[in-house]
Amino acid sequence: MDKLLSFLQVKPKLYEKTQYNIWDNDYVSKGMLQAHLDESLDSASRNIKFVNKSVNWISELFPPTKYHNLLDLGCGPGIYTERFYNRGYYVTGIDISKRSIMYAKQSAMKNNMNIDYILNSYIEYEFQKTFDLVTLIYCDYGVLSPQERHTLLKKVYHVLSQQGVFIFDVFTPAKYYGCKEERSWEAQDNGFWSSSPHLLLHSFYCYSEQNTYLNQYVVITEDEICHYNVWEHAFTVQELKNDLEAVGFQDISFYGNVAGENNCQENTICVVARK
Repeated sequence: MDKLLSFLQVKPKLYEKTQYNIWDNDYVSKGMLQAHLDESLDSASRNIKFVNKSVNWISELFPPTKYHNLLDLGCGPGIYTERFYNRGYYVTGIDISKRSIMYAKQSAMKNNMNIDYILNSYIEYEFQKTFDLVTLIYCDYGVLSPQERHTLLKKVYHVLSQQGVFIFDVFTPAKYYGCKEERSWEAQDNGFWSSSPHLLLHSFYCYSEQNTYLNQYVVITEDEICHYNVWEHAFTVQELKNDLEAVGFQDISFYGNVAGENNCQENTICVVARK
């Protein structure tokens, strides 16, 4: 208990990692999958109306007749990959969640879809083919540290074909305007974080000068204490341009969201980077 109190008194270092990962936890990953598959929610995945709008926009702007091979980074249970496949792309999806990839493979088999799924980290995996179109949807880019983002961009640039395109979205600082650091706790018999009675401590930290924010969850059960750091960085257009140009991208366009709206929304930016 003394160690826990000492731990809670210290603000985590920027991008500090923990030994626990929501994707590795068998119980938590089950809840994440359920959130992905709930078509009405904008939590793990966006609601299905927006997903369809997004797929329509991407496939119209970059049709599969010209951009044959598509790679979906962080594909989850296949919500986007199956829709891209139905549009005519040759689709590869990669995700770190074993439960999500298993679901995606079973769904593809059930629906007779020839989609290639990879269980791995898209930061670490070495792809053996090139792609005409790479997507990273729902602001996953912002959960990475600066070094991880640079590594990812170099990897994407390398695997893109000569006229390849990278599409991804991020949150902007506007999402966090007025936010303040806070803490809360609640006791539950069971819930998202544990099937056993537990105490959940939630801390929200601001690193405002770096436009970076942390949701930290500490889950205390009778048997163990687990804590999860969920980072999120918010981007400006200039920062995105700097990141992309540093690895070789030159032709870069910005939209309000990943459905192609030009009137930029306050909270998101969609990036279309051509090699």
